[in-house]
Amino acid sequence: MPYLFTSESVSEGHPDKVADQISDALIDHFLAFDKDSKVACETLVTTGQVVLAGEVKSTCYLDVQKITRDVINDIGYTRSEYMFEANSCGVLSAIHEQSPDINQGVERAKKEDQGAGDQGIMFGYANRETDNYMPLALELSHLLLQELAAIRKEGKKMKYLRPDSKSQVTIEYDDNNNPLRIDTIVLSTQHDEFELPKSDKKTEIKRAEKVMLDKIKEDFEKILLPRVKRKLPKRVQKLFTGKITLHINPTGKFVIGGPHGDTGLTGRKIIVDTYGGKGAHGGGAFSGKDPSKVDRSAAYATRHIAKNMVAAGICDEVLVQVGYAIGVAEPVGLYINTYGTSNIDLSDAEIAKKIDDIFDLRPYAIEKRFKLRTPIYREAAAYGHMGREPQEVEKEFVDGNGKVKKMKVKLFPWEELDYVARLKRAFKIK
Repeated sequence: MPYLFTSESVSEGHPDKVADQISDALIDHFLAFDKDSKVACETLVTTGQVVLAGEVKSTCYLDVQKITRDVINDIGYTRSEYMFEANSCGVLSAIHEQSPDINQGVERAKKEDQGAGDQGIMFGYANRETDNYMPLALELSHLLLQELAAIRKEGKKMKYLRPDSKSQVTIEYDDNNNPLRIDTIVLSTQHDEFELPKSDKKTEIKRAEKVMLDKIKEDFEKILLPRVKRKLPKRVQKLFTGKITLHINPTGKFVIGGPHGDTGLTGRKIIVDTYGGKGAHGGGAFSGKDPSKVDRSAAYATRHIAKNMVAAGICDEVLVQVGYAIGVAEPVGLYINTYGTSNIDLSDAEIAKKIDDIFDLRPYAIEKRFKLRTPIYREAAAYGHMGREPQEVEKEFVDGNGKVKKMKVKLFPWEELDYVARLKRAFKIK
């Protein structure tokens, strides 16, 4: 019997994502000037105010206020009427030194023996629904908002757009878990009040609101949706039938938004950051954490394993779990679930044993494999940490003394398909 599955995304201007991007911008700056920095940084954003808190062990000094304001400006909170604006908001820092009790469990004389920064479980997932081995509903949810943000920043069409927005996509699947069609799309976008009521009468207020909502829905169908579809392969374009239910700003006008409309916190969008509800999640957030925190590094490592397994043809869908004890380098366990889609004559437990022999999941080995002690995190803090395109970019950083540092770094290295050939050999796949 066909079934429905739904995933959501939020834009870079969503309050929680503003907080994530600030936290990761701080991580990047610390790592740019001191690659051995240990950082756990949380951010809170609300009306006219940013609060930074957390623990840091680093040799560098940063102007955290400037870094914070630069992020907010890049996102697009540049007008005082938003009640949260880059140059005028308050920035309060309560960042302090990391506890030596925690640090002693992480650092070792031999780097290879570096312990996990905390206990916990991390999951990686991949399937064949998309070219980047990500769940389709989440991929579409992200793409809708990425294109909406691009339109807003281009400033040529839909000029009423403001930074805060959310999306949601529901897909109908057949009994064999193949997508049949897109059933529902939900999009809520913050906007200017570009049609004002001519009086205080309820009928006039409703008229003005209807004018705005009709225009936003029309632009969604005529501007945004065609741009999204053009970026998709033909097989996915075919899922956009005439039967799609659209809910565009379903609660009505959405003028008050961003941190003024809803307080934002680092780490509150962990499902958006990963697989949109597919597979599983260990519960740990990513943003604001240096890579010694396995919540982050091991989640990247398990995604890398899952993606390479599916790409190698071992299975069509897979969930990879790893668990750690704080201060201990070797994982306490590795689990593989292929959901009955394995293409080889081995049990999932046997597959897990071979995977464990191929991939070194000690924290230092993960850091080294993906060069995680480079400043690569700000870009991952919106529109998902998984399923992104690996790319080399040049970034510039300024410390608190005005020292400028330019670096070439590889973004999203955990998305590389660099173990496919090795896995095919190990599992005797031609």
